[in-house]
Amino acid sequence: MNVVERGLRRASSLVGPRTGAALAVGAVGTAVASALASVATATYFARRVVTVEADQKDDTHVLEVGADTVTLRAEPHTLSPGRYGLWHDGGEAHVRVGEVLDTDLSPRRAADRTVVRELLGSDFGAPLQPGTGRWDAYYYAGDPGSALGLDYDDVFVTSDVGELPTWKVPPADEAKRPGAWAILVHGRSARRQETLRAVPVLHDLGFTCLIPMYRNDAGAPPSIDGRYNLGLSEWRDIEAAIRYALAHGAQDIVLFGWSMGGAVVLQTLDRSDTRDHVSKVVLDCPVIDWGDVLRHHADLNRIPRSAELLARTLMGKKATRHLVGVAEPIDIAITNWVARAHELRHPILLIHSRTDGKVPYGPSEELAKARPDLVQLDLWDGPMHCREWNTDPERWEGRVREFLDA
Repeated sequence: MNVVERGLRRASSLVGPRTGAALAVGAVGTAVASALASVATATYFARRVVTVEADQKDDTHVLEVGADTVTLRAEPHTLSPGRYGLWHDGGEAHVRVGEVLDTDLSPRRAADRTVVRELLGSDFGAPLQPGTGRWDAYYYAGDPGSALGLDYDDVFVTSDVGELPTWKVPPADEAKRPGAWAILVHGRSARRQETLRAVPVLHDLGFTCLIPMYRNDAGAPPSIDGRYNLGLSEWRDIEAAIRYALAHGAQDIVLFGWSMGGAVVLQTLDRSDTRDHVSKVVLDCPVIDWGDVLRHHADLNRIPRSAELLARTLMGKKATRHLVGVAEPIDIAITNWVARAHELRHPILLIHSRTDGKVPYGPSEELAKARPDLVQLDLWDGPMHCREWNTDPERWEGRVREFLDA
């Protein structure tokens, strides 16, 4: 092994470009130092994309708690209109937060600006106190029983990685839609509670709801590599959920996906031989093209386009996948459904916000233009990522109801 190969191998374990460059300087010269820095940056970026983020940091400052109000530090997410959830007490407690009542954005220091919101109630855990917490768009916490007051069963879906914990929620009236099931797929580093916002309208429409965990979720079996495959392996778990539904009386299946859950759903429709049992698809702020998402986040983090392109190569090649830590190569090109629009066969409702800062809406718009015969697009202005329901639940539920009833 020559010095360049040793440097490249060493660079794969680094957490940033500067250390990689320092390793190479003096040993192989400026050109190789630059190449090692690029490899280290690309490796770090690729690893971040596929790493499961089980423990998320607090991002919200609680300043004062009243009987039915809470005062928070004003930040983009705490100023957003609508209803949200707030984890606190180290993630052991959860409250529901409502609309903005007042703001004070006059202080020059951002840390001194405040927002007062409705405090709608506590779901469980210790009373809310001043301190830090973690904002969530789910609004609902717990399970379908504690969060929504609905009967449900804890069941297990058998996939190739093992038994996946799953919620099964029967409809309000099964006679409305005999054999109609909806399978709800959450997004990257999210919990299945993310999907609970859709359950009430589906329950009312007569759908049995199946809400599975998938590989690498907290409480679910891990994959071999313990990494996200951006839908390219997770689809097998949704296929397993479809097979479970079919074995328990499903005759017509609708798939829902949020964010990366949308990418998982699209891969399921492409790869699974159960796809003919799916009649319609609803995707909320979906990843239609991982390449577009990677470019967006590379730009946000000031990562050179060359390093972003190299990251894709590292993920996609069998010889270099070990640098990223994935067991199977991840071919970003096959996740581009704008380029593959001609392959789609299912009616799709795309719900996306023009102000989505995590998954840009451009590919959703392009896909709708490419396949107007199948794809309906509902564009919003204002909501952050996957928060359309939060800002206007009547509009979100009405659009879903209209699509499913058509």
